[in-house]
Amino acid sequence: MRSITLKLIFAFLGISLVSVLLIVLFARYTTDQEFRRFTATNDRFSIVEMLHDYYTAQGSWDGIEQVELYRRFPAPNDNPLPKPYNALTVTDQSGKVIRAGSNFKVGDTVPADEIQRGAPIQVEGETVGHLIFSPPPFDENSPERNFLNRTAQLLIYSALATTAVALLLGIALSRNLTSPIRELTEATHAVSQGDLSQQVPIRSNDELGELGKAFNKMSAELSRSVNARKQMTADIAHELRTPLSLILGHAEAVHDGVLPPTRENFEIIREEAARLEHLVNDLRILSLADAGELTMSLQIIEPERILREVASLYQYQTQRKNIILNLDIASPLVSIEVDPGRMTQVFTNILDNALRHTPKGGQIVLSAREVNDQVEFAIQDSGPGLKAEDLERIFERFYRTDASRQREEGGSGLGLAIAKSIVQAHAGQVSAESEAGKGLKVIVTLPKKTS
Repeated sequence: MRSITLKLIFAFLGISLVSVLLIVLFARYTTDQEFRRFTATNDRFSIVEMLHDYYTAQGSWDGIEQVELYRRFPAPNDNPLPKPYNALTVTDQSGKVIRAGSNFKVGDTVPADEIQRGAPIQVEGETVGHLIFSPPPFDENSPERNFLNRTAQLLIYSALATTAVALLLGIALSRNLTSPIRELTEATHAVSQGDLSQQVPIRSNDELGELGKAFNKMSAELSRSVNARKQMTADIAHELRTPLSLILGHAEAVHDGVLPPTRENFEIIREEAARLEHLVNDLRILSLADAGELTMSLQIIEPERILREVASLYQYQTQRKNIILNLDIASPLVSIEVDPGRMTQVFTNILDNALRHTPKGGQIVLSAREVNDQVEFAIQDSGPGLKAEDLERIFERFYRTDASRQREEGGSGLGLAIAKSIVQAHAGQVSAESEAGKGLKVIVTLPKKTS
């Protein structure tokens, strides 16, 4: 049996059948016992009265064992009909059996607890004997037996009806439970065949609903990852093709005599080769970061030292572009444990991006302060800023807001992605804030040195 639906249906049905069977058996037994007690209680008073009359008339119990005692029950025509009732025991005042029923013999002494459960026979206020009632099985055609048979039939019909209802409910519940599983199975098969757009409907907030949400998230992330990888592959091919085309074109032109072998032409080839080497190195850093194999040489240093060293590296470039580079360092700052070379690469990548977007006469501010036991670095430029849709994607690989201008100025689209990977490798976070026309602020948060 491979279908979970059938398994659930038979499970529901089996549980229902066992439950109904136990209920029917218990109800049948208790009904029989209680009905016997009920009829016995009703008969007891009339038989005690008969025994009272007998003792009063005879003055003793002599001959009581030969007397036919009758019980009464309502017949269909409501006429009381007599019926012999021999399943009872009569004792004298001492508890000795003088008329044997189904459980005792004449001459036996009835235990005290049985006497207590029996009915006393009193004549003129004196107890002259006891009646011990022992309800026998009803006769086959007696009204009592007919009543019990009809009750048993009703219980059986009820059990069958309950089983049918349980079967229908089992089918409905099984389909309701297995429907999300079937949808997930079909969606999983579709994903395995390359259709990454699969999303399953969420109809509940239980475990199956959580499973559906997890699948939808996985499918969306997988689709995004595959698309990003395809786009990155295309971008890498495009970025590599540009310098390679220039190198091959100039080399072939010099070789064929189309271009003279001048210093200027060789310098173009060298610059494009250096640009190609830089791009390959960036890709290598990203691949190592993705694999968790980016080597780190951690040192305990002061945050101020890193910013001042980075600022000194950009004094010439900022002066040449007529850009003001300011430092805003709050002191004192706690020490941090980082790889100085990697963190310098982070800030230079962010500064390179800021320089490309800051116009002449603009300003770049490097700041550092302590926030919640962490050191927060910020690089704020006075460029045109970014739109909200661009701000969310600036740390993606090869993402450009102005591809043509950035490529001409040497940007590969990997600088901020590398910065993010290095910061995360230091257990830090990187984010960006911007408003159109008010520049871009990139924030790097690093944990303080732990003791």
